[in-house]
Amino acid sequence: MESISLHAGLASEIAARLGEANVRLDEPMSEHTTFRIGGSADVYCEPGSVDEIRFVVNACRQAGAPLHIMGRGSDLLIADAGLRGVVLRLGPRFSTVKVDGCDVFATSGAANSHVGEVAAKHSLAGFEFACGIPGTIGGAAIMNAGAYGGEFSQICVDLICLDAQGDFVGVPREDAAWSYRHSMMDEEGLLILQAHLVLEPGSERDIRSRMLELAFKRREKQPLEMPSAGSTFKRPEGGYASKLIDDAGLRGLSVGGAQVSRKHTGFIVNTGGATAQDVRMLIDQVRQRVEERFGVDLQPEVRMWGFGEE
Repeated sequence: MESISLHAGLASEIAARLGEANVRLDEPMSEHTTFRIGGSADVYCEPGSVDEIRFVVNACRQAGAPLHIMGRGSDLLIADAGLRGVVLRLGPRFSTVKVDGCDVFATSGAANSHVGEVAAKHSLAGFEFACGIPGTIGGAAIMNAGAYGGEFSQICVDLICLDAQGDFVGVPREDAAWSYRHSMMDEEGLLILQAHLVLEPGSERDIRSRMLELAFKRREKQPLEMPSAGSTFKRPEGGYASKLIDDAGLRGLSVGGAQVSRKHTGFIVNTGGATAQDVRMLIDQVRQRVEERFGVDLQPEVRMWGFGEE
């Protein structure tokens, strides 16, 4: 493909720094999203350190190549045509978690489940709400992840970020402008490198009991057995997207392999072989019918890449 050949030199440059095993051309993004959907990225890479991340950011800027930053792909819908430029994944190679008393320092590629396990092992309470959120610390910081009465903004005191020029930016809590699924870091396009969390001393037994309780609630109410990107729509003011969708009679509505979950109507799931276009069309249909019925414009919580709008 022409777009891949245009970035082949950039890929070689990145591979020379990160190692050949950590850089791939024409990588299927369906293998890196929880939807199990998505075309190929021209260049895909997994840095393992801050220096490697800065190198990729600067190399892309100098080459004028588009750069997409992702974690576990748990909130992404990637177009069937794929992504042009470079995808930088912050994952297992950049996922350290260190504890000092009640202070937890987690790099952005650390899975929320891993951070929760480390916190429990050190008898630190306050992160239980996030343990089952299928994403990373970086994503939690960007979107102010929340569940079961807890939010990331309640436990994070500061962040270390990288801007588009490859310079370090410190963001204390008071500057993060966190609100529902929103942050200043998202608006400014900052790349999260590390989060500093402050938790509370607790009983490991009680902490693990709470983690199990919340895990049971998720399994009972959410379609975790099917590929999805979590909650498809943001919570509208004064209500819940799932109730509006259900009351509009849309439970089980399908387009191709995409379906409004019969178990939880706030989720659109991949029943098998769904395309990104299937999901996108179903999202549009749900939004249209809910607005026609209730006058509410549901806003997608799922991030859509490669559709020419992001």
